[in-house]
Amino acid sequence: MKKPAAAPRSSKPAEGDAPLPLFNWLTQRGAGLLLHPTAFPSDQGVGVFDAHAVRFLDFLQQAGLKYWQICPLGPTSYGDSPYQCFSAFAGNPYLIDLQALVAPGLLEADALLPLTKLSTAQVDYEALHRIKLPLLQQAFANYQSLRPALPFGDFAEFKRTHAAWLDAYTLYRALKDHFDGRSWTEWPLAERTYTTAVKSPLRAQLATQIEEHAFTQYLFFGQWELIRTAARDRGIEIIGDIPIFIALDSSDAWANPGLFELDPETLQPTAVAGVPPDYFSADGQLWGNPLYTWKTHRNDDYRWWKERLGAAFALYDVVRIDHFRGFDTYWSIPLPAENARRGTWLPGPGLELFRAFHGAFPKARIIAEDLGDLTESVHELRRQTGLPGMLVLQFAFGDTAQNGYLPHHATPNSVIYPGTHDNDTTRGWYGTASAQERDFARRYLRISGEEIAWDFIRAAYACASRLAIFSLQDVFSLGSDARFNTPGKPTGNWQWRYTGAQLDEQFASTASYLKELAQLYAR
Repeated sequence: MKKPAAAPRSSKPAEGDAPLPLFNWLTQRGAGLLLHPTAFPSDQGVGVFDAHAVRFLDFLQQAGLKYWQICPLGPTSYGDSPYQCFSAFAGNPYLIDLQALVAPGLLEADALLPLTKLSTAQVDYEALHRIKLPLLQQAFANYQSLRPALPFGDFAEFKRTHAAWLDAYTLYRALKDHFDGRSWTEWPLAERTYTTAVKSPLRAQLATQIEEHAFTQYLFFGQWELIRTAARDRGIEIIGDIPIFIALDSSDAWANPGLFELDPETLQPTAVAGVPPDYFSADGQLWGNPLYTWKTHRNDDYRWWKERLGAAFALYDVVRIDHFRGFDTYWSIPLPAENARRGTWLPGPGLELFRAFHGAFPKARIIAEDLGDLTESVHELRRQTGLPGMLVLQFAFGDTAQNGYLPHHATPNSVIYPGTHDNDTTRGWYGTASAQERDFARRYLRISGEEIAWDFIRAAYACASRLAIFSLQDVFSLGSDARFNTPGKPTGNWQWRYTGAQLDEQFASTASYLKELAQLYAR
């Protein structure tokens, strides 16, 4: 999370002969809930695509909510962050419902017992890695021998449809397992790039493992499509999320090294992504992601980016792009580096990339994550694209009435949040905010502060922003122990889960109140 801007966020309209914005999709008021699927209840150690997901969608429908926002669904790597994945295209195997594999004979019911002993309050990713992945391997072995009919379409057809990214991803994952989890930059020369690895003898030797990873993706995409259908049937649209950068240890970088700033000899990054020192960190944030060679992307009309966005729209109805400001200028940190203090702002692709998006997806619905200390050129890029930006209420009360996150500065073409997945819960924020911030919030909203989470939710509903999104943690008025992510903290994030009882206890009354708010504020 970047430093919140103190000055008013620019809303200057286009003047004179300025061109119309590329995208203009957010024309109706609505509201939604932010919840990543890992937080669903289940007896499998993590939220999965099962009846609890459908129960959550029932709640959204009854509450008059139109949107469900999630974090990226990719296969997570070290640190378990959905913003650092092994692929920008693949799905996370942890989200697969294994119970659904018992009826067709792919797993025995008793095989799932070790998962039932895991915590229902937090995700234990180490235990999941140890227990769940072997069960998926067993499911594939049984599928090979039984070939039962599954409700996900034809497996061979799935592989053909997704071959553009699936072939590289499955070979990468099989090789990564073979090389004991080491990054591809440490693999032998014969396998260090996709173009050489497809000719390696290991490809034939690992044929079963490659097919196994393809089958896992088949299950993920098949089960996710069932959830999407359930959402569609209830009038719920899904807001997905893609980070601007990809992980170095990913099939994307391995298969396309020329698209990134990698040394042509060693294939190691020459510079990496991050943000300079800010409100949250005196050293800045050293993300470590490889940077794009934007000239190469421009030369083929941003082919990879268009494929990535197309894959996202195959999963979601709306796509939020994280770190929008990086398309205008990005912080390039030369290596070696211990922190993000030393770096240079370099120009990104700017409007040209979004023109390419518009040519491929003229009706694309995209949200720009434009939080942080922004320049006028970033504001101008967002105006030219026409994409709605974001406001966060927890950033609004730190100084004066000129703070750009305050609701009276909101423009209709924006999305307002009490807090995002990177923020503390609103109750947790209020408990640690300064006396000045708490006083400003109370006076501004005319509240006592005793129900601060609901006060922020109501303020979001009343705001001029056409879209209001709030977290389930705030619906439950939970404290800091329910925080989902703390930026800069390498481990211990992304673990929070709710229980089925928590939702059931509040289902009717809370849904009724949210529906009343929707009626009061035309959402």
